[in-house]
Amino acid sequence: MNLQSSDFELFGLVPRFAQDRAALDARWKELQREIHPDRFAAQGASAQRVAMQWSARINEAYQRLKDPLKRAGYLCELNGAAIKAEDNTAMPAAFLMQQMEWREALDDAQGVEELNQISLEINKNMREQLQKCEQLLDVAHDYPAAVAQVRALMFIERFARDIENRFERMDS
Repeated sequence: MNLQSSDFELFGLVPRFAQDRAALDARWKELQREIHPDRFAAQGASAQRVAMQWSARINEAYQRLKDPLKRAGYLCELNGAAIKAEDNTAMPAAFLMQQMEWREALDDAQGVEELNQISLEINKNMREQLQKCEQLLDVAHDYPAAVAQVRALMFIERFARDIENRFERMDS
């Protein structure tokens, strides 16, 4: 292994969207045990610094691999299809209309029951979009189309956070 290895190589995984979360968690713990800086205390400060670098790299990879949206974006980028979310916010008209309808529903929601209904719809939509991502990445290997899915999921995830924030404001 080297610090420049892909996250998948680092974890010994096949580079694909579908991953076993329990296996990923177990591998992360195993890697952390192997490179924990305390294991290198007898080898001096230099060895401990290297172990800290490895620990940070492993944590960075784990954070990216455990999150389906980050993993999808990472796979796209590994395969030459950059997300460019900051530069390109264009989305299909139907998707934008759906976003507007969700925003209006959130603005109009009066209570917990209405918020729960919106949240359920968003979570269902997110699961459907993640399934489409898996199909595009692991079966079709259509990375440019997967980029569009990832960008849509980024919008949906942001909206889900807005719903959570609304729940929190209702609780306080």
